[in-house]
Amino acid sequence: MNKVPSFAHSAYPGEGVATHAPGRKPWPAVAAGLLWLAAGLSAGYWVLQAWGRSPVTPVPAASSGPPVVETAQVARALGALPAAMPRANAPVVAASRYALQGVVAVGTDRGAALIVVDAQPSRPFRVGAEVEAGIFLQAVTAKEVRLGPSVDGPASVTLAMPALPEQ
Repeated sequence: MNKVPSFAHSAYPGEGVATHAPGRKPWPAVAAGLLWLAAGLSAGYWVLQAWGRSPVTPVPAASSGPPVVETAQVARALGALPAAMPRANAPVVAASRYALQGVVAVGTDRGAALIVVDAQPSRPFRVGAEVEAGIFLQAVTAKEVRLGPSVDGPASVTLAMPALPEQ
């Protein structure tokens, strides 16, 4: 009687044990082995690369000193008005050409005023702004403003707030 070994799963006689058949080629097994070998070598290479690296050393920065700050450009970027130089040929200011209609006073060096020039519509001006050619708004208080040929020079015109109408 021909007995099939108990560990064989085939019902056909003679196929119970896995043996190398003379007609089968070993190339698929060799190719799979070579692929696994290549994968293992690649993984080993990258592990050695990661372990073998020295820590990153920082490059010292060139010490060129502190940066140069252009204070005039920074002030202009933040909204400051440039200081005006006094003009040699400052125009003669007639107080009758100007009328003060309103003020927003924050101290004397900050604030704004609503000024009418030559019966034109009123326009707002900040302290230091040029009201017209050669005339600057120098200071603003709660009751008056001062105009002059430069921001820091002497005032040539003082405009007072108009009296409130009585009710």
